[in-house]
Amino acid sequence: MTRPYRLQLEDCLYHITSRGDDRKKVFISKYDYEKFLEYLRLAKDKYKFYLYAYCLITNHYHLLIETTQPNLSRIMQYINSSYTIYYNTKRRRCGHVFQGRYKSIVVEKDSYFLELTRYIHLNPVRAKIVTDPSKYEWSSYRGYIKKKGNAYIDEEYMRRYFDMSGKQYQDFALEGINKQENPFKDIYAGFILGRTKFIKDKLKRLKGQIEGGEVSYRKKINSSLDIDSIVRAVSRKYGQSVNEICKAKRKPLLSKKIAIYLSKRLTGLTNREIGEFFGIGHSAVSKAAMDISKLAEKDKTVKREIEGFISHFEV
Repeated sequence: MTRPYRLQLEDCLYHITSRGDDRKKVFISKYDYEKFLEYLRLAKDKYKFYLYAYCLITNHYHLLIETTQPNLSRIMQYINSSYTIYYNTKRRRCGHVFQGRYKSIVVEKDSYFLELTRYIHLNPVRAKIVTDPSKYEWSSYRGYIKKKGNAYIDEEYMRRYFDMSGKQYQDFALEGINKQENPFKDIYAGFILGRTKFIKDKLKRLKGQIEGGEVSYRKKINSSLDIDSIVRAVSRKYGQSVNEICKAKRKPLLSKKIAIYLSKRLTGLTNREIGEFFGIGHSAVSKAAMDISKLAEKDKTVKREIEGFISHFEV
């Protein structure tokens, strides 16, 4: 299974998008939006990145962030997994909320920063939700044009890349409504946006990652996995619905135990977080994982199936 590359760098600007599964709504109530922003703030505290712009739409979101460490995958795993667990617990459901893996694009700061903020802030206008971006509550736009700012974005660091008053930025943003330019038309290889020198530099760094010059590329892919992707893969393998796997109570299905085992092995989630996803206690998570570990030692078929899943996610 071919996967898009994840370039993990410190001091790197990323445009991030993630959509609801099958383009379904991921934000339904006001509290959903507030909760996602809370997880975004907690992720900033935990992983030390800067947030420059965001926009949350009913079925997807956009983020513009700058890392201080090569930890993008851990940032996104924390945000998407935390929100998925909250969303499913609140609505007494299970399964994936977001559609597959998030999309990340490495961006040259000096050339594209300003244009990308405008693109993100005009998302509600393009979606015909509002005609003026200042009327939309769930984006960072108001923080750009009003003196009181926005509690979630890092305005001090953001100002390193452009120097505009609120009125100047407002004029710039509104000018873009009629232009409808797509800043991603010049994207290279699906994940780099910048001038030739910038692209060559990032490709060189990527080659170094893959060849093991920095942290193992395989390990990086594993750290970007979320529990949704794992359960979806197990569901396809055993021909059972995600709901059936997650909600099995007595004598859990083998597939459920395998999904729990893989979640422990391939994600950074705690036993409590995994348990909340599957509707069981943290001790039951440990027991299920141990059961599969022991079974794999005795049953070659189970061992091959587990190795197959791991290989699938490490490609």
